[in-house]
Amino acid sequence: SLMLAKAKEEWDQEQVDKQSEKERYLSERITPLHTSGLSLSQLQDLCRELHEKVEIVDEERYDIEAKCNHNTREIKDLKIKVLDLRGKFKRPPLRRVRVSADAMLRALLGSKHKVSMDLRANLKSVKKEDTEKERPVEVGDWRKNVEAMSGMEGRKKMFDAAKSPTGQ
Repeated sequence: SLMLAKAKEEWDQEQVDKQSEKERYLSERITPLHTSGLSLSQLQDLCRELHEKVEIVDEERYDIEAKCNHNTREIKDLKIKVLDLRGKFKRPPLRRVRVSADAMLRALLGSKHKVSMDLRANLKSVKKEDTEKERPVEVGDWRKNVEAMSGMEGRKKMFDAAKSPTGQ
């Protein structure tokens, strides 16, 4: 917020400076018109002079604008040429390079530091016996189970199994 406030102050100051510079330049270039007390022919002469000056300024503006447009077109053409030249060369596809953690640390810290990073030392060891206990009971052939449960006997077995506290 401080930076924004400072930037706003500088921008405001720049706008004031531009306005004062514009006023100073216009006061140097433009002489004040004194039209009071002039006759009709003098006013017509003054208008002709002003009209000639406006024509001269307009011609200069047109010439500058034409030069600017020409330069803009030339810049566009050069940019297109640069892009065309850039497109003619094929860039080789980059391949992935595997770097070990030790080599990466050596590259970052320099060869003076000898840091070995054994990532596997920090891993948690899991006993094989624990995983075997958690496995569910082997599932048999599902067709045998369907045949045994079919009919009323099967339904009775299911009903009895649900009632008994030892049933799973």
